[in-house]
Amino acid sequence: MTKTGRQDRRHLRGQASAQRIIDTTIRLIAEEGIAGVTMQRIAREIGSSNALVVFHFGSKEKLFRAVLEYLNEQFARLWEETVNAPDLSAAERVVASIDCARHFRYRHPDWVSVWVLFGSDRQTMQLDRLISLPSDKAYLAQSRALLAEVARDGGYENVDTDTLAEGLNYLVQGAWYWDTFNPDMARSDALHKTALALLRQAFPKSFAAS
Repeated sequence: MTKTGRQDRRHLRGQASAQRIIDTTIRLIAEEGIAGVTMQRIAREIGSSNALVVFHFGSKEKLFRAVLEYLNEQFARLWEETVNAPDLSAAERVVASIDCARHFRYRHPDWVSVWVLFGSDRQTMQLDRLISLPSDKAYLAQSRALLAEVARDGGYENVDTDTLAEGLNYLVQGAWYWDTFNPDMARSDALHKTALALLRQAFPKSFAAS
């Protein structure tokens, strides 16, 4: 095997090791909360030494940063696949943006729980705002632009698309918080149905009931 080949294999092993630590951190926080999760606790959980966790991430804050970056990357990927999928109308993209949040929660409840906990815990709130807020603002801006396009194309002159976009964002954030702190509740289509009810009220021709 060439030197480059060995280096590539070491790099892949390192990536897999780091991802295992991130995955374990997510699971522990979702199960136990943030306060009790330490580098030592994570190392014990993966059956390794504390030195390995420190080697990859250096400190708990850097590990938490890596977790948040990972969660943001995964949501961005789903948003790109659904909301920015080709050949969708503006109205279809608006609905896709609501369903993107809903499907992300259904597929990865631990990810959403950890994201909510990071954003509501005093020791991680600022870190979450630093990493997640720019993306959140970008999603909200795109939603505003899509609603404005629906209003323009449909000839709706008196719709406050800024307020509507913010209201839909509140619905998504509220649904994530509710589901996180009520994990035993059955899955609900309330987010999708409520969002569509608001959209049909504002744009009756563009979001007609199917």
